[in-house]
Amino acid sequence: MNAVLIAVGLMLVLSLCRVHVVVALILGALAGGLVGGLGIEGSLAAFNKGLGGGATVALSYALLGAFAVAIAKSGLAHALADRALALVGRQDAGAQGGGGVKWLVLGLLLAVAVSSQNILPIHIAFIPLLVPPLLYVTSRLRLDRRLIACVLTFGLITPYMFLPVGFGGIFLNEILMANVAKGGVEVAGLSVTQAMAIPALGMLCGLLVAVLFSYRKPRDYDLGRIARTEQVDSRYSPKTLLVAGVAVAVAFAVQLWLGSMIVGALAGFVVFSVSGVVRWKEADDLFTEGMKMMAMIGFIMIAAAGFAEVMRETGHVKALVDASAALIGNSKALGALLMLLVGLLVTMGIGSSFSTVPIIAAIFVPLGVELGFGPLAIVSLVGTAGALGDAGSPASDSTLGPTAGLNVDGQHNHIWDSVVPTFLHYNLPLLAFGWLAAMIL
Repeated sequence: MNAVLIAVGLMLVLSLCRVHVVVALILGALAGGLVGGLGIEGSLAAFNKGLGGGATVALSYALLGAFAVAIAKSGLAHALADRALALVGRQDAGAQGGGGVKWLVLGLLLAVAVSSQNILPIHIAFIPLLVPPLLYVTSRLRLDRRLIACVLTFGLITPYMFLPVGFGGIFLNEILMANVAKGGVEVAGLSVTQAMAIPALGMLCGLLVAVLFSYRKPRDYDLGRIARTEQVDSRYSPKTLLVAGVAVAVAFAVQLWLGSMIVGALAGFVVFSVSGVVRWKEADDLFTEGMKMMAMIGFIMIAAAGFAEVMRETGHVKALVDASAALIGNSKALGALLMLLVGLLVTMGIGSSFSTVPIIAAIFVPLGVELGFGPLAIVSLVGTAGALGDAGSPASDSTLGPTAGLNVDGQHNHIWDSVVPTFLHYNLPLLAFGWLAAMIL
């Protein structure tokens, strides 16, 4: 029995049964370690060894949470709500006339998510800063937060798997093409954008289904809970809004300069404190409140890093890839499908497509050559297999990020409102379009 299958399967089943994701990750890791022959002590040692890998991101989110609470204190949330309602032309944003604002909000979130991968490469750092202040607006518009999660996840994944700039430059050129070349395939002159165009089209189809069909109906949320969380009744002035804008700009600039979300968020919080928008006697309480708001996401990321380390220590990831290769025989169609399914399983467990490609490419590239796939098809197969599972994984920052922004008031469930919707709308189309790309390229 393969340890990866057991660990990932148990983790997913427990998560779907509403067992907390951290508990599901720990139990899944222990089960996988036992099946993989590590024993209890070996499994715990590997899990503890991996915990440090998620600590940096977890601390980053804790500080971003404190920064987000300071932004709410500035009255930016209320200002955005007032502006959106003014665009509608009435206080009832859910009435006729709110449709234009709905598309404006969705377009804004999509544009920022896409830009966070290339133009302003801050990845998920923008979510706790931008999304919570907009929740009051989206709830007045009766926007389904599952749709917002799908929009954000699309913007976080599709650019890096299709456009070779920013994070896409790292994934496509430094990881995907480099590992394909290491496997013995000549990649000089190949267009990685052409190879990944059909899979990216699958992502677009999933987004259109989510927007136009799955979540187009209005969904109601408790405005009172949002008001208590985001302090929408707080007074704001041109000064507090200006300080909020400066703080956000400083946070982003410092992060790009030093490459640290931790220092960037801390710099933004300091701007609020020095300006007087957050009074010194309130700073400690606000900082603690913000860190608590993001604590769950941080612990999930830390536990996910431990889970991934246990999977690596068992050595069963390679065994899973080897076993799939043995089942394929000479069938190109079956080979493409199994490669994609293995990529889906591995990425859902590890939570990172960037870490998956080097693991699977060592076996899949020679296998693809043996089955008669062309260079473009091999690049597409390995790239899609790596990207599969990034959406829909409980441990992926592409789902944890949207949850961090959408669940600040406790009305957005990570598994059923982020993980399941993104899995259905992106992984299933990616499987189909990735297989199609492998067969026609």
